[in-house]
Amino acid sequence: MSGILGTKLGMTSVFTEAGENLACTVIEAGPCVVTQVKTDETDGYSATQIAFADKKEKNTSKAMKGHFAKAGVEAKKHIKEFVYDEELNLGDTVTVELFQVGDVVNVSAKTKGKGFQGVMKRHGFGGVGDATHGQHNRDRAPGSIGQASYPAKVFKGIKMAGRTGGKKVTIKNLEILKVYPEKNLLVVSGAIPGHKGSTVVVEK
Repeated sequence: MSGILGTKLGMTSVFTEAGENLACTVIEAGPCVVTQVKTDETDGYSATQIAFADKKEKNTSKAMKGHFAKAGVEAKKHIKEFVYDEELNLGDTVTVELFQVGDVVNVSAKTKGKGFQGVMKRHGFGGVGDATHGQHNRDRAPGSIGQASYPAKVFKGIKMAGRTGGKKVTIKNLEILKVYPEKNLLVVSGAIPGHKGSTVVVEK
């Protein structure tokens, strides 16, 4: 599965030829540089490793400095492996020209972190509302979470308050609406995870 790394710039809307207004997300995708080419003989499988976004040398480990130096490129923040149809060599560049209007892609990113949240925001509980059933000041409480003397414990996985967001999520089957090679921009239909400026993975 081929793909590219990029940055989420934000959302907007575009009009189709039929006059339909579609919500979409703008992604600055690449350019990404090839930092390693893996083969069955040397690594046991075939893949191409690409890197995205410059990184300061002082924040790069010696091992990664050597890895990037071997490829003849500057230090990068993000690396990921893909399988491309065409053969790529060290130092080659992957750009948005990999995609065409109408392509269907999957976009992965880390969702916005929302901190520690209660059950209503985290899991969509309805709350007690006006029917308190004798409860005092407990409208947003989770309610009963366990049983009686048997089994005398709370089962794992029960929906409770906790840290929300900050997880990798993949949105599938998004359509490429526009491609701007001169600006390294992709416009995909719908919303994708993450805040503005977050790193995303676009795969097709």
